Amino acid sequence: MTAAAARPAAAPWEVESYREVICARLAAWNRSSAQPEPGLRRAAVAVTLIDRNRAAQVLIVKRVKRGLNPGQWALPGGRVDAGEDSVTAALRELREETGMEAPPADVLGLLDDFVTTSGHLITPVVVAIAANQSPRRNTAEIASLHPIPLTRLLEPGVPRWRQGPGNSRLLQLPLRHDLIMHAPTGAILWQFAEVALRGRDCRVSHLTEPTFTTH
Repeated sequence: MTAAAARPAAAPWEVESYREVICARLAAWNRSSAQPEPGLRRAAVAVTLIDRNRAAQVLIVKRVKRGLNPGQWALPGGRVDAGEDSVTAALRELREETGMEAPPADVLGLLDDFVTTSGHLITPVVVAIAANQSPRRNTAEIASLHPIPLTRLLEPGVPRWRQGPGNSRLLQLPLRHDLIMHAPTGAILWQFAEVALRGRDCRVSHLTEPTFTTH
């Protein structure tokens, strides 16, 4: 896969003007899938692209301070229920958490599976939402919703790297002054930026997770 311009020639950069490019890049991507081995809990997340103020954004959620992953920054998503595939689960969780409806035709492709140290097999599903929808949080699960410009994923210094245990590399994705994503979510967003937006090869399954994300 060769590098390509990160945005279309026409301005402003909107999701609809870039949908076909993202679809083509994800279709050409040699996606890495993990086997659902015993003990692994399957989950799916939605890398949700929306147009807001005529600019493409990716939707980040902050979870409530109770239940699973309390208070963490995340992508909309959750477990894959019995009888579901990853795409169905991601679209269901997106609807339940944010009120946004997306048919399967709005799915642009999948990124690599990520197996977490806590025993989750996460499948990231890239979704482009129709322009006439706005997110509405499920207050039982989501504390706040945060659309982040896609251009932020492409800025210098994103990602940045820190030293982790055993000389491993810890990824940090600074999306705002008060919003720093780590693996697995930060890794998924970095792969999306590299593969879908820049047209580059990028694998992330080897990245170390900070201890606070592993519960």
